[in-house]
Amino acid sequence: MLKDMGKVMQRRRNDVSPPNAELDKIAITVKSHGLLKDLLKENPKLEEIMRNAENEIEALVGVKIWVTEELQSSPEALKFYKSKRAGRISFESLKWRDYAAIRILDYIDNAGREFTDLNLRGEMAVSNPIKLIWLAVTRGTGGAKPFFFEDILELFRQFSGKSKQHLPKRAEVEKWMSRFPSGIDPRIIKLREENRDRIINTIIEKIDEGEITDSKFKFKPGMSNEQKFLQALEWWKEPLFHLRFAVRTADLLNEMLGNSLDPDTMKILYSAERAGIPFFVNPYYLSLLHVRVPYFAIGADLAIRDYVVYSQQLVEEFGHIVAWEKEDLVEPGKPNAAGWLLPSYHNVHRRYPEVAILIPDSMGRACAGLCASCQRMFNFQSGHLNFNLDKLKPEESWPQRLAKLMEYFENDSQLRDILITGGDALMSSDKTLANIMNAVYEMADRKKKANEKRKGGEKYAEIVRVRLGTRLPVYLPPRITPELTKILSDFKKKAFKIGVKQFVVQTHFESPMEVTPEAREAIKRLISAGWTVTNQHVLTTSSSRRGHVAKLRQVLNEVGVLNYYTFSVKGYMENNHNFATNARAVQEQMEEKAIGRIPKKYYETIRKFPLDAKKMVENIAELKKTTGLPFLATDRNVLNLPGVGKSLTFRVIGITRYGRRILEFDHDATRVHSPIINKMGKVVIIESKSISEYLRQLEAIGEDISEYEGLYGYSIGETETRMSVYEYPDYDFRVIKKLTNLEIVN
Repeated sequence: MLKDMGKVMQRRRNDVSPPNAELDKIAITVKSHGLLKDLLKENPKLEEIMRNAENEIEALVGVKIWVTEELQSSPEALKFYKSKRAGRISFESLKWRDYAAIRILDYIDNAGREFTDLNLRGEMAVSNPIKLIWLAVTRGTGGAKPFFFEDILELFRQFSGKSKQHLPKRAEVEKWMSRFPSGIDPRIIKLREENRDRIINTIIEKIDEGEITDSKFKFKPGMSNEQKFLQALEWWKEPLFHLRFAVRTADLLNEMLGNSLDPDTMKILYSAERAGIPFFVNPYYLSLLHVRVPYFAIGADLAIRDYVVYSQQLVEEFGHIVAWEKEDLVEPGKPNAAGWLLPSYHNVHRRYPEVAILIPDSMGRACAGLCASCQRMFNFQSGHLNFNLDKLKPEESWPQRLAKLMEYFENDSQLRDILITGGDALMSSDKTLANIMNAVYEMADRKKKANEKRKGGEKYAEIVRVRLGTRLPVYLPPRITPELTKILSDFKKKAFKIGVKQFVVQTHFESPMEVTPEAREAIKRLISAGWTVTNQHVLTTSSSRRGHVAKLRQVLNEVGVLNYYTFSVKGYMENNHNFATNARAVQEQMEEKAIGRIPKKYYETIRKFPLDAKKMVENIAELKKTTGLPFLATDRNVLNLPGVGKSLTFRVIGITRYGRRILEFDHDATRVHSPIINKMGKVVIIESKSISEYLRQLEAIGEDISEYEGLYGYSIGETETRMSVYEYPDYDFRVIKKLTNLEIVN
């Protein structure tokens, strides 16, 4: 073992770049020395190995022999470590100490590996934690920071058994949930009315002073202040009003918020303006932010505020942001990163054989607001996306392009699911959206008829699911009008007759505070059209507080929404402020979401919910009553990989000197992928902050970090099985195996 590891380490040492070699000579800090002292005091065997090792290789071998011997008592964990066992069942059988043993061995197996760190604009990061411990013990060098030693100290506490896994009881989780009011709390509604009135009065003042002019929304001469207010109160009900009067500058944002933003925040916002980051916050959504902070809801709006107010890291990185989802970078005539040949490099995005995303050339390319951690910030940086709404109306060439896109979908052998999004699907006008959906209907009908002429075993997949991706029920609920509801209802009726079985609106509630009376009414209308409404939540730092996501699931269930995904924040250092570590995603899944886990015997019941979508509120309530669950945990915690696909199947294989973890992800084994994954293999991601930094950020916003005990220990993840309600309906024929529109480049 010593000889083999020596050869591997020598090869890796030869590849180490000089800057990293120089870092080995840097002395550790006083605080790091204190943490190291605790580490050695609590782990005498580790100290013995470190002090007796003459070099880093002997230190690595000594720790590996020690930990491997200890792991022999857990044969199933040993098989998991060696990748001879995998999957959800094997993952859930691991003991708390097994996590630590596997991570230590993974650290050793990957010692000396170099990784491109896109958080640091492509600098190289080297992981060799055992070497850093050895350097610190024998020479007082290595340059490892306190965040590194805090993570390592917790790792060996987990391995030694000093720290235990604490799985909270339901009562404890519900206590955490109770801290977060929803937007339908009468006290919150009253505060939002105050906010609305303040914003309206500010707009009236701007119109009167000539600072804001609009051809549609203007006052008649001679109107009193009261008449103007009542007129503006009627305008508030119109979605166009909120788009026309959206905030586009830092100063106006502050003024609309009663000049409540502090000088440091304003300094960042001014920097954002100079960097070219667009502002676009509509008055309705702005009214959800507290100005007069109530005693019963201190910090309750933080998850919303962090979507509106930009961070210093975003400002500093804007101009240097790289595309996270590589398949979004498309060159005409060439396959994307997933291997798909596309008919348009900006109208169609595709990862999977069964699904395609359609982004229309319309107002649907925009949103009703810009989220600070938007996955499309790269496109705003390049100027491809913007908020010049008048210029986003469909051009004369759009119908011809739409027809070509439909031809592509029609002639694809595996496609069965179309997701119309953007931007935001519902930003398109009613007429434009109806035309797009009619084109999808006609394409699905032609595809079905073409199959009638194909032999058994040669038939193409038919369209069985149509989805709309939108945040407007959250950002701008007045957009969900009776007219829009009728368009959706009419489409469902005719599309159902040709075999489309699933009709889904995928929205994005970030906080229970976003579930307002207006949002509830918007959801009610979508459900009345017979569409299933699902939610994709993004686990930001502020939304990852104990009980926050669980409360959101509960409140959404009450208004008829099924939870679909809980996403880790994607992106690099530009999203550092909002990034919650993947360890927290696993902890939330294992400790909080667990109280809503649905027994398997009810899977068939919930699978049928979309067949009677108009009764979604009643059906969810009935199943909750039958099972006694506080909410239905129908969502999966995942990360959108920068390669291809979504997954939470990972192992922590390394850690930087700064304590930032290096994760190696495997693809979700529960779904069909492009065959490109067989070529690309596993995906490595370096997180943008350490767990210590994440906990300090939580503490700064008022959290008791003792409630997050055990967070460091979650170093392995396994993707959950997809809930039955999200499975595709079966065909009564066998789909051809051949994949069209695919080119895997050697």
